Amino acid sequence: MKNLKNYIPHILAIFGFIFIALAYFSPVLSGKEIFQSDIVQYTGMSKEQVDFRETYKEESYWNNSAFGGMPTYQLGAKYPHNYIKQLDSFIRFLPRPADYLFIYFIGFYILLSCFRIKPLQAFIGALAFGFSTYLIVIIGAGHNAKAHAIAYMPMVLAGVFLVFRKKYLAGFILTTIAAALEISTNHFQMTYYLLFLLAIVAIYYTVVYIKQKDFKSLAQILGIFIVSGILTVGANATNLLATAEYAEVSTRSKSELTFNPDGTAKDRDNAMSHEYITEYSYGVFETFNLFVPRLLGGGNAEDVGVNSNIGEFITSLGAPQSDVEGFTKQAPTYWGDQPIVAAPAYIGAVVIFLFILALFAEKRKFKYIFVAGAVISILLSWGKNFPLTDFMIDYFPMYNKFRAITSIQVIAELCIPALAIIGLASFFKSSKEEQLDSLKKSGITSGAIIIFLFACKLFLDFKGGKDGYFVQAYGEIGPSFVKALIEDRQSLYVSDLIRTLFLILIAVAVLYFFIKEKLSEQLTLIIIGAVMIIDLVMIDWNYVNKSNFVAASQVKNPFPKTIVDENIQKDKSNFRVFDMQSPFNSGRTSFFHQALGGYHAAKPKKIQELYDYQITKQNYEILNMFNVKYIISQDENQSPISLQNPDANGNAWFVSEVKTLPTADEIMIELSKVNTKKVALVQQGKTTETFKTNYVVDSLATIKLVNSRSNYLKYESNNTNEGVAVFSEMYYPKGWKITVDGNETQMFEVDYVLRALKLAPGKHTIEFKFEPEVVSKGSTIALISSIIMFLLIIGGIIFSLRKRNDINEIKELK
Repeated sequence: MKNLKNYIPHILAIFGFIFIALAYFSPVLSGKEIFQSDIVQYTGMSKEQVDFRETYKEESYWNNSAFGGMPTYQLGAKYPHNYIKQLDSFIRFLPRPADYLFIYFIGFYILLSCFRIKPLQAFIGALAFGFSTYLIVIIGAGHNAKAHAIAYMPMVLAGVFLVFRKKYLAGFILTTIAAALEISTNHFQMTYYLLFLLAIVAIYYTVVYIKQKDFKSLAQILGIFIVSGILTVGANATNLLATAEYAEVSTRSKSELTFNPDGTAKDRDNAMSHEYITEYSYGVFETFNLFVPRLLGGGNAEDVGVNSNIGEFITSLGAPQSDVEGFTKQAPTYWGDQPIVAAPAYIGAVVIFLFILALFAEKRKFKYIFVAGAVISILLSWGKNFPLTDFMIDYFPMYNKFRAITSIQVIAELCIPALAIIGLASFFKSSKEEQLDSLKKSGITSGAIIIFLFACKLFLDFKGGKDGYFVQAYGEIGPSFVKALIEDRQSLYVSDLIRTLFLILIAVAVLYFFIKEKLSEQLTLIIIGAVMIIDLVMIDWNYVNKSNFVAASQVKNPFPKTIVDENIQKDKSNFRVFDMQSPFNSGRTSFFHQALGGYHAAKPKKIQELYDYQITKQNYEILNMFNVKYIISQDENQSPISLQNPDANGNAWFVSEVKTLPTADEIMIELSKVNTKKVALVQQGKTTETFKTNYVVDSLATIKLVNSRSNYLKYESNNTNEGVAVFSEMYYPKGWKITVDGNETQMFEVDYVLRALKLAPGKHTIEFKFEPEVVSKGSTIALISSIIMFLLIIGGIIFSLRKRNDINEIKELK
């Protein structure tokens, strides 16, 4: 009974997290779903595989409705024996997106509990972490995988801390399960950034153990992490192996081309340039919006109200009130360094204040782990505004595989609230003299920052990167519009500074009254917590609220079908569609048709290059070779229309000439002038096949697609001569099993991206089946690893319980 009482606060905390998560996203209780822009695109991209799954009751690992064809590995593929995913689904039992908010809370609560923070303090800290504005905004935008990965970060960190503090069994279990869950989220950029923080933890404790000359413990710790790492990776083997395989052909890999689309020579061979990687770089001064939310204007579409300077200006032009209200709800007040910002990455004024307080109140040296993690992540988030990033891109392993590097700031958003609550707990345990001293120093430091920011107003111009566009686009009223916009930016700057100062003064006053014994520790904590959470929720609510929710049917079918879509779908032959309006940044076309374009952060590299080097230059021969039969465009009234392409090559064809060229550069150049119906371009060294220069293709030679599914294609050919058949399908080097009349053969790559086969004279049945070995191999490893993991965890728990019982029996005998 006594042990049960110890768990009651934790049980109450869990129910509290459930209630708060559902309360914040309350529309889910009435059956509504959140409308997330990125998930809308994902819905379009994954429609084919979802339909396949429902129709055939099996998984297809190939998606033919996007980018001319690609594996589904990064499109929500479901793998056999993925028991970690099942565990994750069990943990995320709440309706989305309340499930993500819930695991934000739970993960951080576990982290603080591992530092023996009292349940109420840990509960408040978990809310502060979960309601950090960036973490809420990414949910609103649909960055679900990112939110998912961030949510498990605190658990992994907690497990690692436990191991280093010689809580071997608990640390092993928590580290292994949490790390496996972390990897299963499939957002390797976030997991990669977490490794930076774990490296800091490892360095700190390694130095401690070396100083103590405790090499035995260090060896035990290393052994635990090795076993945990092997099992964690093994349990996610299928996903990891499939991702590694696909990465080699995605836009995140190096290009074979040595020149840019404009013809200039490339200065680096990395697929992503420094400029592309650092396009989203946090401004140095912008960092202060972690402390003051709208210091740089908030987001790109800020609600400034009709009484704002912009509102009054638009009203003075005679605009209807409805137009004024509509525009002022989406005013472009952001004036920072990034091209697009949905909202500031606000951690909270009181949270930052408590972090500063912790620097003085917390005497234990492990606090520098959190300080170092926060500082390094902020420095790296500055990107092109700080030279460290260029060094990391050029020399640090895998750093050049990720863009939107501002995301590394999530490490600061983990470290700052963690140390804030740990420091607050230490503050409560300190002597009165120490409490007064740390409060005084933190108050002065916070005040100095605010005074500095007030002083900066005198030197700032509040001009945004898009102001020049507004001046040009709005003609005569452009300068006056920008002037009103700048005045609103100044107003937001000052008002939020005053707001921050007010919040800090409340926190200082409450802690001062605690020191003077006017308030109890519990009441002090409740007041501080309430101010902290209300502050964050008020800011969050500006960006993600009930307006983000729509009927569930709209989420499942986010793209309204047009007459153009209906007309194209009447054609029951097999072909592709190309949307000229949004070819490579929308999943809409993939929702209804087999598309040449699509939407993905890691597109197949070669289709992206064909778009950049050929299609953008109006070389529509690329559309022909991908069998694009319909092109969606717009008429003079901006209404969608479909244009039938009479020159599409069809599903497959015999060529009369094979041209072998030595490099990818020459293939790309040749594609700008070749007739792909007649000529196939082969890169030297890409195949062991030998070719004649010319092949006879008479009028009776045929090759037809007679059966097709996402992962299966069947053709019948008839040719009295030896021939080379080209297929309008994306060449992918692994997973495809090809048979000709039941005999296995190998395809080869032509025209930079397409599949081809050499065929002997006569009639043939040709089959392509996508049966990736990476899935079967990975699933076997995952099964074995999961079994070992389960047995070790259960065995460890049984051993721990027996050991505890033995200790209790010895105590009773004494």
